[in-house]
Amino acid sequence: MGLTVAEKIIERHLVKGSLRRGEPIAIRIDQTLTQDATGTMAYLEFEAIGIDRVRTELSVSYVDHNLLQTDFRNADDHRFLQTVAARYGIWFSRPGNGICHQVHLERFARPGKTLLGSDSHTPTAGGCGMIAIGAGGLDVAMAMAGEPFHLIMPRIVGVHLTGKLPPWVSARDVALWLLGKLTVKGGLGKILEYFGPGVKELSVPDRATIANLGTEMGATTSVFPSDEVTRAWLRAQGREEDFEEILPDEDARYDEVIELDLSTLEPLAACPSSPDNVKPVAEIAGRPVAQVIIGSCANSSLRDLLVVAEVLGRYPVHRDTCLEINPGSLQVVENLEALSAFRKLVHGGARIHQSGCLGCIGMGQAPPTEAVSLRTFTRNFPGRSGTRPDYVYLVSPETAVASAVRGVITDPRELGDYPEIRLPERFILNDTLLVPPLPDDEARRVEIIRGPNIVPLPKFDPLPEDLEGEILIKVGDNITTDHIMPAGAKILPLRSNLPAISEHVFSALDPEFSKKALALKEKGRAVVVLGGENYGQGSSREHAALAPRYLGVRLKIAKSFARIHKANLINFGILPVVLEDPADYDRLSVGDRIRVPGIRKALSEGAESIHIEVPGKGEIQVRLELTTRDREIILAGCLLNVVKP
Repeated sequence: MGLTVAEKIIERHLVKGSLRRGEPIAIRIDQTLTQDATGTMAYLEFEAIGIDRVRTELSVSYVDHNLLQTDFRNADDHRFLQTVAARYGIWFSRPGNGICHQVHLERFARPGKTLLGSDSHTPTAGGCGMIAIGAGGLDVAMAMAGEPFHLIMPRIVGVHLTGKLPPWVSARDVALWLLGKLTVKGGLGKILEYFGPGVKELSVPDRATIANLGTEMGATTSVFPSDEVTRAWLRAQGREEDFEEILPDEDARYDEVIELDLSTLEPLAACPSSPDNVKPVAEIAGRPVAQVIIGSCANSSLRDLLVVAEVLGRYPVHRDTCLEINPGSLQVVENLEALSAFRKLVHGGARIHQSGCLGCIGMGQAPPTEAVSLRTFTRNFPGRSGTRPDYVYLVSPETAVASAVRGVITDPRELGDYPEIRLPERFILNDTLLVPPLPDDEARRVEIIRGPNIVPLPKFDPLPEDLEGEILIKVGDNITTDHIMPAGAKILPLRSNLPAISEHVFSALDPEFSKKALALKEKGRAVVVLGGENYGQGSSREHAALAPRYLGVRLKIAKSFARIHKANLINFGILPVVLEDPADYDRLSVGDRIRVPGIRKALSEGAESIHIEVPGKGEIQVRLELTTRDREIILAGCLLNVVKP
């Protein structure tokens, strides 16, 4: 039987296990990436491992999230990241060079390779034929130390593409269609692999947009074939030697197939406040729009901004609407200028920001009160924009710019002829803001500079023989890492200071949570969190596990967990258990005491389920959906305790 693209790449990187679905595997990682909101902690963890130099083929440290330097903290962390990169053999992408996934696609993505990134949208590189997976910072630190990445072998869902996108419909609409079909948890435990004759109609930036947004479906990763379109992209980047053709075998078999005729799609929008709340733009057209932002790792490529420039060359921005543009990279900006498109953006009334994430992670660009904001961003979780309540719609660049010039949500097909866009055969290349690794002898002489906000990791104690605690918070379905550990300009600068950032755990849901948790911890009782379905979806930020662990959280009970967050919980010694009977969720309440006698013995002996005692309510049964390695980590109290006792 033939192999899919995903199977071919995984098979050549297998260190442990087989391609049998649902079984534990470990794969060798060729490349890693970090960004500054997660990277500082990842490099503190890497230092704790005690390795003298990274052992990957290539590792890159990007600065793209915390670009607002309102005080010393972000600037200090950026200097720390640059000196760490110089010391340990890591490429460093300086502030202003661009968003990690856009720059990585341009300068480093390589077909057939594996990439692990401490950002949930790392699968963007799947648009270039890579197996690219988002993970917590500690997993990335382990990969940089030469350790394999452990996961459960996913099911592979083939998305069979036929036809060609109609005018004014783009890759974002493909992803939104899938989000509407699969929902934010429909990709759990799956790889989305795109195949069929429609693939050749999509450029690499188009493919990257679709692969990027597979993250919002909960997919492990998304991948496209590496074909002549890929070769042309790499040639234009001056990297044709990195090309390798990787196609699915003719007799490849997928675990499931989704059929999509691209020609049947129309402009779509994810309405407030979830990426899967998808409706046709035509159904919501006419609503006044105060703000439009075009950017993010999903839609800030040269292709996207050329479309926007052509529209602004015809029509100016509406007087009642603010149009903001966050270019994806310095390369995008320079090529826009060379193609005479940058002037069209400015002359048409767009407000141009630096290349970076910015409002996508709540770092500025908050919308007005009670106003509609259209964004080409990846997420529209409640309050993520920085304004509460917010009314954020996720749309394509075409819908965004059409709405910006009309002042109301607009189906872009109303604008008439679709502009013809051609990417350059050769991009203008400028790697000035990419700092290469130093030779070994020079690297060993580098002094790592640490600002006062950079606090070393604490030691984490092993799991006790018996667990006693109290349910301190009960949350619903699809709780995001933003709910657990908020993003934004106020909190993200604390990412390298665990005691400080821990004060904000669950602050949007219970402002007193951290104080109550520390009080329980001081009494020797474990803090317990109760959640619904798909608990922990969203960002890969491990602070959503690390900070609760610092506060004394040792047990999380849920109906189901999102993949990355579950892995992060395990890495920091928090036991994730799944309710055997989902109805028990309704039986449990905040304030309930719980006892788990013999928990250490149960984990050691490989128990698949245990009973939790709830005084006054009897017992509930929960499943331990854990590998042997997971159990070892939880028993030790932290992955670092396993690697370096």
